[in-house]
Amino acid sequence: MADKVIPLADHRYASSVPLVPAQSTAPTGLLADTLGRPLRDLRISVTDRCNFRCSYCMPKEVFDKHYEFLPHSSLLSFEEIARLARQFVAHGVRKIRLTGGEPLLRKNLERLVEMLAALRTAGDGLPLDLTLTTNGSVLARKAQALKDAGLQRITVSLDALDDAVFRRMNDADFPVADVLAGIEAAQRVGLGPIKINMVVKRGTNDDQIVAMARHFRHSGAVLRFIEYMDVGATNGWRMDEVLPSAEVVARIAAEFPLQPLGAQQPGETAQRWRYADGAGEIGVISSVTQAFCHDCNRARLSTEGKLYLCLFAHRGHDLRALLREGRSDAEIAAAIGGVWNRRADRYSELRSEAGADPSSAPAGRRVEMHYIGG
Repeated sequence: MADKVIPLADHRYASSVPLVPAQSTAPTGLLADTLGRPLRDLRISVTDRCNFRCSYCMPKEVFDKHYEFLPHSSLLSFEEIARLARQFVAHGVRKIRLTGGEPLLRKNLERLVEMLAALRTAGDGLPLDLTLTTNGSVLARKAQALKDAGLQRITVSLDALDDAVFRRMNDADFPVADVLAGIEAAQRVGLGPIKINMVVKRGTNDDQIVAMARHFRHSGAVLRFIEYMDVGATNGWRMDEVLPSAEVVARIAAEFPLQPLGAQQPGETAQRWRYADGAGEIGVISSVTQAFCHDCNRARLSTEGKLYLCLFAHRGHDLRALLREGRSDAEIAAAIGGVWNRRADRYSELRSEAGADPSSAPAGRRVEMHYIGG
């Protein structure tokens, strides 16, 4: 297990306030980084708290009763989030995903959903693709309010169907039946198509792969299998616990024949497969064995307003400081543009080039996943 000493919340990760150009031009929606990748996807973490203690994200040994989460005053307000989101949309963002921690623990989150749903994309005037990722623990009682507020889709993290395995994975003794009830509620109110994310750890829950596929066939939900990743510094990642996506596909195909599908849009993280009998589709996300940095178009906004350019980033760019020192929308948009224009992140590709050995990958303490979302 990694070092358990975590700095105090407000000083947890290195960051800097982005420079505001002396002269700025209005965003065109055509922003590109140094590798020509556009900005299309914004993931917003609304809380660093979660009621689960999954080992791959918030292991209980580190995130115990003594752990200092961010004080409420450090969090971006809903108004601040919406204001920043508006600038990202002007730069070309087409999808906003709310994450955490567990986003449904943020009080009155439906109000933020309503504010974001009111935004329109730059140029074409179409509604944003507004979605949310949740562990599903309180989804059954929140689904209708989220739909009424304007949320379009939802992704639920579910790492096992077997109750004993699921309770070990979430390490909070939470029953799988309650998450399944949340998925059913989301389907009932029309939050779909629903995606189900399963993080696969070899020797921990890989015996659940085929059971998950069998359960969600014909359900209308899209099941996605995610390779166990070396995110952050506390999850004790080991390469021998990574089950390559190719093996996941092979296990499912042995039971239910699969056919490959093409990408629906540029920057997609999942490779898609359909069941040959028309029972739906699955996806695999292979950050470890098949890096997809080359077309990554995602930015991440942390709970306290820091902009991160990669899930494996070592430092952020403090947009909250610009908000709270009274900078104009034009200045904030220009600062965001300057940060993205200089982006060169491709951690997973560099790790792959180093033979999937994290000790040979880019150095520095990586930001924890619960702080910037998945």
